[in-house]
Amino acid sequence: MDKREDAAATMKDRLRADLRAAMKDKRSGEAKVIRSLVSAIDNAEAPPTQKEETGPTLHRFRSGSAEVERLRLDSAQVRQVLLVEIRERELAAAELERLEKTDRAAVLRTEILIAKRYIA
Repeated sequence: MDKREDAAATMKDRLRADLRAAMKDKRSGEAKVIRSLVSAIDNAEAPPTQKEETGPTLHRFRSGSAEVERLRLDSAQVRQVLLVEIRERELAAAELERLEKTDRAAVLRTEILIAKRYIA
């Protein structure tokens, strides 16, 4: 797989390195945000489900029958995933401010700043 084609893998490598540093330095808030960004990219890489799948399927452990190739995301798609994460936090922070829950809104604003570091 060409790294140039798989911007998601490159970004997740960067995020995981930053996650290790945040955990080592006990920056739990930052680690939480980074984990959610990795999860968002993982979710975006998930292939769509097959329409004919109507019920559970039995898969033998380590048979390879449950393995499905992940989607490759380009840099624009990765950026869009991150922008969605930022936008959701911005909307939530605005709503919390409207409800006069400024402490919780401030936490989200800090999370937004962390997430924005990964926008190229």
